[in-house]
Amino acid sequence: MAIIITDECINCGACEPECPNTAIYEGADDWRYKDGTSLDGKLVLPNGKSVNADEAQEPVSDEIYYIVPDKCTECVGFHEEPQCAAVCPVDCCVPDDANVESQETLLGKQKFMHPDG
Repeated sequence: MAIIITDECINCGACEPECPNTAIYEGADDWRYKDGTSLDGKLVLPNGKSVNADEAQEPVSDEIYYIVPDKCTECVGFHEEPQCAAVCPVDCCVPDDANVESQETLLGKQKFMHPDG
């Protein structure tokens, strides 16, 4: 499952540099699938969604840091635990019950975004 940042976020930014997938963005910032990944141009994600990795996407939140579910792998393939949750001083990086994914699915996403790593 993906991780979400709850509205208890204090906007400290500690989580953003820790994400190996560049899935965390500051509130109101646009994001791209290509940010911090090997993704480029038009492609189909493992979940079947067609996207253009280069196009700016609407922010998930305008007020607090947010995590893009399509890019979040809970750090599977990189670390033993989600790094955002490990560094969050207010424990607002929590599992997203609306985006439950198996370890196999998370590892597949990681390999899709980082085929050489």
